[in-house]
Amino acid sequence: MNDFLYGLTGDIVTPFDPIYREARQGFNRAIQLYPLIIVYCRNKRDVSNAVIWARKHGVPIRLRSGGHNYEGYSNGDCTLVIDISRMNDMNINSCLNLLTVQSGVTNKQVYEFVASEGYPFPGGTCPTVGVSGYTLGGGWGLSCRNFGLGCDSLKEIELINYEGAVIKADRENHSDLFWACQGAGGGNFGVIVTMTFQLPPKINHVTLIEIDYLNVDSSEQKKFLSLWQEWLKTADPRITLISRIYNSVDDGLAMLVRGIFYGKPQEAKQMMTDFLSLKGAEYSIEYMTFLEAVTIIGSFYPPYEKFQSVSRFVLRDFTCAEQSELVDLISERPQGSVFAGISMYALGGRVSEIGTDDTAFYYRNANYIIWLETIWEESRYAKDNKEWINTQFPYLEAVTSGSYVNFPYGRLPDYLEEYYGNHANVLKKIKIKYDPFNVFSFPQGIGRSECSDKTAVYFHKTPLNNEENRIDLPSDTNHRGFRYVSKRNNTVV
Repeated sequence: MNDFLYGLTGDIVTPFDPIYREARQGFNRAIQLYPLIIVYCRNKRDVSNAVIWARKHGVPIRLRSGGHNYEGYSNGDCTLVIDISRMNDMNINSCLNLLTVQSGVTNKQVYEFVASEGYPFPGGTCPTVGVSGYTLGGGWGLSCRNFGLGCDSLKEIELINYEGAVIKADRENHSDLFWACQGAGGGNFGVIVTMTFQLPPKINHVTLIEIDYLNVDSSEQKKFLSLWQEWLKTADPRITLISRIYNSVDDGLAMLVRGIFYGKPQEAKQMMTDFLSLKGAEYSIEYMTFLEAVTIIGSFYPPYEKFQSVSRFVLRDFTCAEQSELVDLISERPQGSVFAGISMYALGGRVSEIGTDDTAFYYRNANYIIWLETIWEESRYAKDNKEWINTQFPYLEAVTSGSYVNFPYGRLPDYLEEYYGNHANVLKKIKIKYDPFNVFSFPQGIGRSECSDKTAVYFHKTPLNNEENRIDLPSDTNHRGFRYVSKRNNTVV
């Protein structure tokens, strides 16, 4: 055994270790995969050694930071998982307003670090998501209309390539690789080990917007969709919202709005007048520090879920008939589902000001991202819920364009074109240039993956039985509903 593992450095976990069962898990517990080895890297040397070892032994590689890939592509059966979550050093160059981070840092860690120096950061909503994966796929967050996507602030990357060597890339050096990593970099070209970002200007406070509509009916959900697409056409670029229509065990048919406005509460309330006038609106519009706002947004994400989802980009208005069809998609949950919803993530603003070909992120002109999902708690309902998404997808596909690679869907018919549009062919060429042997691969990678059977004999392990695989969610989980706004008073503070 030790001879087989010789050459690997860092903290090594195999199926024989007591922590393996938990260590192999990702955020989506509906996906159960069994890697041969997980290596927790602490520095570039550990990463380089892992890449060299994997090539020597013919073991496929998977790259993991926060472990939030919705289809589980940061893991895999009979693979070596290079986990960089312990690489989380950060520093700020205050003279140049530059943030340099190791690639294992999470949204929460970055937010707390930059806020201590008075900065915001265009990161994501979930606190445990890895900033590297978030950024490399584009990076939608509640500051994107004001500051751009996460990848738009990226200035430089360091990457361990297929030979285990370090490459630095920016707009002048290896500019094609740097371009590709601004929207298509996750798991495709190498292991990102450091990233440097241009920080936004320092701020004191932002306005957090929270609106809930519980126990509504389908006609109100349709009105909400209509209002959403009209509101977004003229929305101030300083405001970014996520909106949602959903159907849950706790709330029945319901709706919500969450967002951040880089301005004062009274101005935000004026902007949200139409939303606040909808029946049953309970709201809080409050002035607070940036860190307080992102902490509240992230505070009710569960530690893990069981779900299936699919994302699309919306490039045009939905007709009245199409709005009705979308509402109908979630009117009945599949068997065992505790939540089915359609979420909408606002684009435009700074996102659309950057040229389509300036980064690998292709859908600059989209109005918003739309995301359909279902969540269940008991494993026996997995098949019903996954099939529900597969059945609903064709209609959603017919009225939308392309898919967001950070919200992947494993059954896309032509995933490269769906994720990358007309950039797909250029990305294939960059892939061949920087990873000619397809060392960095996964089921929806720019190069396809294959699982090598030759190494499976070393760590043959009987799959965990159904009882061991049963993972229950905390009883107080509110799923994708965020926290509830207090019903006792509607506030503007």
